[in-house]
Amino acid sequence: MKTQHIFWAELLNPSKITRRALAGAIPAFIVIGLFLMMPYSIDKDWSKYWMLRPLFIVPLAGAMGGLFYHFMDTCRKCNGWNRLFTISISVVVYIVGVWLGIVLGLDGTLWN
Repeated sequence: MKTQHIFWAELLNPSKITRRALAGAIPAFIVIGLFLMMPYSIDKDWSKYWMLRPLFIVPLAGAMGGLFYHFMDTCRKCNGWNRLFTISISVVVYIVGVWLGIVLGLDGTLWN
């Protein structure tokens, strides 16, 4: 019973969860920030604050990818192919999540 308690305490450690979520959100914020800094012709029909939507959604998607990486931690502690497979799946989930966040964030503005 004690090992199960240690497992859940380690898995739900707030400092580790926050660190991994930030580690996923910061690169996503940088990517969308660089993408929004490119010169575009802005349509007059768009809201004055149209950039806020992608600046919130994309880092949120990156944070979810970081949380997925955190919750796969028990599988990553295995050796051999299991560890390589888990890291590969985590990277793919992060990239697809950020890509979907970019599509969702820019839908209706730059990607209409």
